[in-house]
This record gives sequence, structure tokens and C-alpha cells, in this order.
Amino acid sequence: MSRPTSRLLYLLSLLQMRRDWPGSVLAERLDVTPRTVRRDVERLREMGYRITAMKGPDGGYRLDAGAELPPMLFDDEQAVALVVALRAASASGIGIDEPAARALASIRHVLPTRLRHRVDTIDVSTIPATGSSPPPAVDPEVLVAVSAATHRREVLRFAYASDTADRPARRVEPHHVVTASGRWYLLAWDLNEDDWRIYRLDRMAPRTPTGPQFAPRDVPGSNPGTYVAARFKGSGHADQWPCVGEATLALPPEQVIPFAGDGVVTAVGHDKCRLRAGSWSWTALATWFGRFDAEITDVAPEELAHAFTTLADRFRRARALHRAE
Repeated sequence: MSRPTSRLLYLLSLLQMRRDWPGSVLAERLDVTPRTVRRDVERLREMGYRITAMKGPDGGYRLDAGAELPPMLFDDEQAVALVVALRAASASGIGIDEPAARALASIRHVLPTRLRHRVDTIDVSTIPATGSSPPPAVDPEVLVAVSAATHRREVLRFAYASDTADRPARRVEPHHVVTASGRWYLLAWDLNEDDWRIYRLDRMAPRTPTGPQFAPRDVPGSNPGTYVAARFKGSGHADQWPCVGEATLALPPEQVIPFAGDGVVTAVGHDKCRLRAGSWSWTALATWFGRFDAEITDVAPEELAHAFTTLADRFRRARALHRAE
């Protein structure tokens, strides 16, 4: 690696890989003398990189964070990953579409031709989940404020969209920020309710200053993502539906699979299938099976069969009331 420019880029990539590098090891990696390493380090400093020289028998160097963003170095895989992430920014639920577009333009401008051709073929379109509207975008400043309080373990004060004007700011111990299906949530211990609560970031307005530091509590089940998913399903701690049942549908599997969600479809001949699914209640699960508009047989367990009876009676009463009108 005799060319100065190539050697400089390689030196920078080495410094980005780990925190501390002995000078002799860098010289060996670059196949140069320690004196040349010192000169190359000075050149990187002139470009804006903060590189600290470490004292000791062998000496060494450390790449530190600087006050300004210096030129960055990415390999091919990193460059492609950045482009994919930036193109999909609109699906993140954070209001960064315009900054992401500017960052993408900046990166594309400096890409070598071979990479530019590759990333130009990446075209990402996002659509909301079936039957739902796009989630409201989260203000990036809200995400930063909530994440900062979570990282520093400081009590967070905020107003919530459903609060009345005269309600005092809520006080919580923020534990984890969780994202799912384009929405962003805060899992926190509510100091007023003395219980775990989940808040949507797009409905939060953080207040300053934050409160005192707190000792983190153990999240039920230890995994915050699993706990939040479980709460969304109406379960206590495990990421599973509290009500799970199955039935045979008079439809071929290929007509059921696209709409089965997290249900499990098993073929029963060419014109029937067995569907196992879950929901937060038995009546909700029975209604979900009914959405396939097909004959339903062999229902299990008994709770699900009873829910079909409950719905049938409810629908008959609704029909009778309609005729009476």
C-alpha cells in the first residue's frame, strides 16, 4: 500500500474499527514505518478528524468524536445499507423525509460509478397496513428528548394528547423506546399510576427540565419488545394471544394464507384448510374467522364454539330489530 491516498483511507478504516491502536501495529498493517504513520495521522487531523496520541512504551492512536462531522469512509456493503435505510425513511414513522432525501443525495453524489448504478436500482415504496391509515409522524426532537431521558435514566415530564388543559404534566420513569409497524412507543413506569404504561411518541410533548435520576426497574419478562407486543395482544407478559382456537374453512389454502396474518394454515384436501389463530377475546376470534365468508366446521375449543353461538344470537337480534323498524 504505497500510494498515500489509499494508505490514508486504509488507516482511517482501521481507526474506525476499534478504539485504540498501538503505533507499531498500525505500521505493520500499513507496511510503513512508525514515522510515516505519524505523518498520515497529522494529515487526517488536518481533514477534521480528532485523533489522540496515547502515551506509553509503544505509543498509539485513538479516533475520538469531533465537534464537526468530518468526511466519512464506507465500504460497499455499508454504502448500500445506508441507501436502503434512507430510501425507507418514510416508513420509519419519524418526520425525517426531507433530511433523509438530502442525505441520500449527498451520499449518491460521491459514490463511485459501480456503486451508483447498484443503488439507483433500489426503489422503495411503503404502504400502510391493510385497513389502517398511515401513523402520524413523530417529531424527531420528541424522539431525541425521550431517548435522552431514557439513556440518562431521568424522570420524564410530558403532556399527552388526551390530557385536559389543566392536567399537570405526567411523570414517568422512561425505560425503553419501542417501534412497531411505523409507530413509536415509550415503555415507562408511571409514577402516578404506580404501574407500567405504554405511550405513543406522536402524542407526547416532553417538558423541561427533566426530573431526578432513577434506578431502572426490571421489565416484566426482561424483554421490552416482547412485553409491549404482549400488551398489544391483551396478554400479560408472553407475546401470545390469550385466546387461541382453530376451525376448518371451506376454502383452498391459497385463498386463506394471504389474509391469515399470524395464523397457521394447513391444507385439508384441495378445497378445504385448517386455520389456527388467536385474538384478545373469544368473540373477537369468532368474528375474525367469519371474515373469510366460508362454511366453518370442526371448531375447537369449546370456548370458540360458544363464541360463535353468542355472535349468532347477537346477529339474529340485530336482524329482528332492523325488521321491526
